[in-house]
Amino acid sequence: MAKTELPELTVGELSHRSGVPASALRFYEDEQLIRSRRTAGNQRRYRRDTLRRVTFIRMSQRVGMPLAQIREVLALLPDDRTPTRADWSRISSCWRSDLDQRIRQLEQLRDQLNDCIGCGCMSLAKCRLANPNDQLGQDGPGPRRLPDHRGTGYE
Repeated sequence: MAKTELPELTVGELSHRSGVPASALRFYEDEQLIRSRRTAGNQRRYRRDTLRRVTFIRMSQRVGMPLAQIREVLALLPDDRTPTRADWSRISSCWRSDLDQRIRQLEQLRDQLNDCIGCGCMSLAKCRLANPNDQLGQDGPGPRRLPDHRGTGYE
């Protein structure tokens, strides 16, 4: 039995199905995150697996991944077939350590937020005890007690 090809999606249909505005879909296309083909009337048509890509892009953005990194991992997906579970597993593993580090940083921030986040501001009475004479400020600007706060590219 031959596999039946499902009809392509218009930009409106993809927008409706994904919950992403059509303007964002056009932006994703401009940024080479998704692709469409053009009809004879110059209308966009998207393969159905584009819905998975759009969902992946949105979820990646929600966890703070920059578009450049999203583009890099989407380039690992096959263009000529619907991505498999193994494809998605392979690309998601690219970010595992980065996400684990972000989780640790967010947990530390959450745990210290009511107390002190080590900013050297000296605005709280406790800062005088934890950071006498603004010793942390001598190391430069920004939070001093958050691990790896410099050079992460997420400042």
